[in-house]
Amino acid sequence: MHFVVLKSKHIKIFVAMVLLAVLLAVSIDGATSAQVYLGYSTRKVPIYSVETDSKQVAISFDAAWGADKTQGIIDLLKEFDVGATFFLVGFWVDDYADMVKTIDDAGFEIGSHSNTHPDMAKLSKSTMKTELETSISKIKAITKKDVKLFRAPFGSYNNDLIETATDLGLKTIQWDVDSLDWKGISANEITSRVCSRVKNGSIILMHNNSDNILDALRLTLNRLKIAGYKITSVSDLVYESDYTIDRNGVQHKK
Repeated sequence: MHFVVLKSKHIKIFVAMVLLAVLLAVSIDGATSAQVYLGYSTRKVPIYSVETDSKQVAISFDAAWGADKTQGIIDLLKEFDVGATFFLVGFWVDDYADMVKTIDDAGFEIGSHSNTHPDMAKLSKSTMKTELETSISKIKAITKKDVKLFRAPFGSYNNDLIETATDLGLKTIQWDVDSLDWKGISANEITSRVCSRVKNGSIILMHNNSDNILDALRLTLNRLKIAGYKITSVSDLVYESDYTIDRNGVQHKK
């Protein structure tokens, strides 16, 4: 009986060693599964939200196709006296240069959303750099201002992309509140999604030309204001320096 118990312990140890070897071998988006499992992942993440005691959120709009509703968005933002960030794709800048100037002249922040809207996590580092540098150059040619923020198309990223963006002086920005406005859902549904998920330090994702964005934006801004939130650009929310980003993408002040 004693021999059987001893053998069982040995089997458990052997199984544990095999499991660890498997975990070390399997990669999860650039980090080994052992790193994730054991809690010391080296995987880099963008800023999804900000830890803050202030009742402040950032609202952002991705612009890749179409601009019919952009002026209406600007008018609503100014009516409610709030800030916002527009993430622009390079080919959108090519097509709507006058609107880029209008966004900038209205005092709203502009970030890069790549040049051609690819899945950048699938690109080489040199191509990533070209995508970013090209889009930044197009925006800067119109605004005469530095670009400080980047949002990856489709929210797809890896360590190489975040490192490339950082090397170019860009903070990579994700979101923790997705309006799903691009799905064609109603204004009330968009507003309900946003307002039920928002919290201090949230970054809200919307799109400049989604079907019901104008009605949804008015409802959302009104409800957030009533709830006591200050609504700003992303740069006015995130910490400029002396910060850490945890594994969930929450930015913390050191």
